[in-house]
Amino acid sequence: MRAALLRIGTLLISLVLASVVVFVVLRLLPGDSAGTSLGVGTTADQLEQLRSELGTDQPVVTQYVQWLGQVVRGDLGTSFVSRLPVADLITQKLPITVPLSLAAFVMAALVSVPLGVFAAVHRRGPVGVAVSAVSQLGVAVPVFWVGVLLVLVLALQARLLPAGGFPRTGWDDPAAAVRSLVLPVVTVAIAMSAVMVRYVRSATLDVLDQDHLRTARSLGYGRWHALARHGLRGAAVPVVSILGIELATSLLGAVVIENVFALPGLGTLLLDSVKARDLPVVQALVLGLTAVVLVTNALVDLAQRAIDPRLRLSKEVAA
Repeated sequence: MRAALLRIGTLLISLVLASVVVFVVLRLLPGDSAGTSLGVGTTADQLEQLRSELGTDQPVVTQYVQWLGQVVRGDLGTSFVSRLPVADLITQKLPITVPLSLAAFVMAALVSVPLGVFAAVHRRGPVGVAVSAVSQLGVAVPVFWVGVLLVLVLALQARLLPAGGFPRTGWDDPAAAVRSLVLPVVTVAIAMSAVMVRYVRSATLDVLDQDHLRTARSLGYGRWHALARHGLRGAAVPVVSILGIELATSLLGAVVIENVFALPGLGTLLLDSVKARDLPVVQALVLGLTAVVLVTNALVDLAQRAIDPRLRLSKEVAA
């Protein structure tokens, strides 16, 4: 309980520090939000009036305190461009980005964990070497290139799936929505799987080389039986860590892929808001993505302590 409370406290401090960094860095970027909103030919009086309405004429500290107070109350502010609540804009995009990220993560986990374990157990066999080589190649290939290749083969040549876009009716037509997300999901899953296979293989190799696995083999256990009975728990700690990292970063991968496949999700919203210097939207999205990463890391830390009692004992001894 003490460790959990300490981890939650660390998480809250990290979130506050992240909010400061996000807010200050965005204010240091060149350009003027008011000038961008009004466009060319704006007079000085019009600029000053709009800055006053937006609150950008106040000191940075005052702006930050007001913004943080709004965030704590659940108010993410109002877009400088559309003048709509930022929370509403983000909510409209979540039904595209969240299914894309979660589906890609689940697919990658289901494929990479068994493959990583298999590649470790058969590390000297041709199939294990091939899996390792392909995963290493996958790490080196840019994710957007994978997306372009899938579009070329499956959409333009085979005409099996749409090349991009999302139904205007959204999830009112589930079949069309799912079809539009198949290629983006597979693209992100391939990129994630390549990384995860490498980590799972490495974690499994560390377990296979430990003395208690050799002892189990000497007592008559088969290779897979010994690993399942005495090794998986030890390998689970680093595997859970990489799974948590990939789950958090799947949202970041979706930001890139959404622009490749012309999906109107959070990635497209973020890119358009950066171009328009729509600070309330940009800082809400960046802080939200950062919070997802920090919260996921905290949950992974707690899960690792639950899996491996040695982590809890080491902290208690250190305390």
